[in-house]
Amino acid sequence: MSKETEIKRRVYLDHAAATPMDLRVKEAMDSYMTDEYGNAGGLYREGRRAKDGIDHARKSLARILSCRPDEVVFTSGGTEGDVLAIIGTARANKDRGSHIVTTTIEHQAVLESCEALEKEGFEVTYVDVEPNGVVDPKKIESALRDDTILVSVMYANNEIGTIQPIRNIAKILKDRKIIFHTDACQASEYLDLDVQKLGVDLLVLNGSKVYGPKGVGAVFVRNGTRVRPILFGGAQEGKRRAGTENVPGIVGLGRALEIADEMKVREGARLSELRDYLISRITKEIKRTILNGDAKERLPNNVNISILDIEGEATLLYLDNYGIACSTGSACTSESLDPSHVILALGKPYEHAHASIRFTLGRGTKKEDLDYLMEYLPGVVTTLRKISPITVEEDAKGMSHPEAFAGENMRVKANSKNYK
Repeated sequence: MSKETEIKRRVYLDHAAATPMDLRVKEAMDSYMTDEYGNAGGLYREGRRAKDGIDHARKSLARILSCRPDEVVFTSGGTEGDVLAIIGTARANKDRGSHIVTTTIEHQAVLESCEALEKEGFEVTYVDVEPNGVVDPKKIESALRDDTILVSVMYANNEIGTIQPIRNIAKILKDRKIIFHTDACQASEYLDLDVQKLGVDLLVLNGSKVYGPKGVGAVFVRNGTRVRPILFGGAQEGKRRAGTENVPGIVGLGRALEIADEMKVREGARLSELRDYLISRITKEIKRTILNGDAKERLPNNVNISILDIEGEATLLYLDNYGIACSTGSACTSESLDPSHVILALGKPYEHAHASIRFTLGRGTKKEDLDYLMEYLPGVVTTLRKISPITVEEDAKGMSHPEAFAGENMRVKANSKNYK
């Protein structure tokens, strides 16, 4: 009998990738998947009932974001939201300039949108973050030009959980009238989403990160911010996002964010204690481990560790055999063997990036779950280190031995020198 069949317990520690749907969210969605099935564009009863569901969700998000309902645009998720915010805004404002500023640790949806815009003639400056994974607002300011039209800095990083100084950056941009976008998908469960306090013009949310449905998200678009649609074929969402609305998903997103808004203070405090407990145990009980990202300026649920001399993928598979689910980095690049561009952007070598493992806690996580993890993690590390051909110095800087790792056509988005 294999270990996988022997182990009955499952411990899920990958909430940054996807969260289970809250039953209260499912309950809110149920009738819109069966009884209230109308197209929200219809003028008859079924259409009006569907539109009522969307309107209620839009008002809920507007209350949480401290914005107007007509400033909320529903999308298919965080990726579409980021693409709309980056490409849609750049194209709509090209008459004002062609320069964009972002950081080297952004989500691939932002980085690849910027790459696509470079092919259209836009120029992009990729600002390095500090070794702790936090960007210095002064570096953003130094990157600005007279023709800068857009700055994109994520609220909290999806891999290492570092929280960025959004308010400080917004103050720098305000008088320059530069549009400011932030990806808040990871932040929405734990941080303040008041766009007036944050000072952003565009903010992106995702249902699958807040115990809501997958395949739905939203973008806050401040009134007066020009955004050109990237989808065509209809006048939905104020002519900013064509396509028949995902009514059950939108209703679920609204309910999920209501619940998250109610829980975020107490749940954030609870998870912060568990996060610090796990970091302490790993770094004390397993030698040659490095915490990636700032120890304090990070999300309450994020633990990203590089366990030197082994590969994160192997650690993940061994732990899964013991009933423990975790990640080696971003869920959107999990099928790639490329090293994490985020870890490399901290100035770490390939070996550190390949050795990274991410544990993200959630509403169902308890201390005994972390104790269960620590029953097996030290042994897994010992086993893998015995067969590992790689040894790396803890204070190693920059890239070192990429040839030691598998993967063809490796494409690393790390330091600014790798960009134009």
